[in-house]
Amino acid sequence: RPCCRRSDMGVSAEQLRTLADRPFELLLELERLTRAAIADQTEEAVEQEWVGIGFRLSGERFLIDRRQVREVMTYPGKITRVPGSKRWVAGLASVRGQLVPVYDLKAFLGGGVSVPDRATRILVANNRDVPAALIVDEVLGFRRFASKEYTGEWAPTILRCDRYMAGAYRRSSEVWPVFDLQALLEHAQFQNVEA
Repeated sequence: RPCCRRSDMGVSAEQLRTLADRPFELLLELERLTRAAIADQTEEAVEQEWVGIGFRLSGERFLIDRRQVREVMTYPGKITRVPGSKRWVAGLASVRGQLVPVYDLKAFLGGGVSVPDRATRILVANNRDVPAALIVDEVLGFRRFASKEYTGEWAPTILRCDRYMAGAYRRSSEVWPVFDLQALLEHAQFQNVEA
């Protein structure tokens, strides 16, 4: 059994046999070893895999940490424009009964105004302080990477978004820059929506 191997737990089967005449202590020791083994496996699993949501914007592919996104939605049927706001503020939309500001991410980054089509999606930020929904050209689904595939470097992007990048994941010839949604939401330029 895995809990009895010296290499895994630092305890030999011989040491466990010394507890054979004390069943309660033996059970306690086995429980301790099992909990330690489970904790180690959980930490390894967390360290070994990073999961992001792939999306496309102006022909470029990006990742966003799945923990930063509460929901992915189709383009809403109605977005109400907010008078006096910048052109990259698309307006307000009802998301699960709550009004949420919708931002045209491509327009904010200088890539022109988004023209919604069947592939257009909305990424709803997982942030209690700054409610936001971002228009993207397409969502490409979950992408899983090993931690060793992470790099702090990425190729320059066409869109002006370097200040919102958090490294990249590289797999063979593919490089996926990581877009840091939290950095965007906290940036003064993004928070200044008044025209």
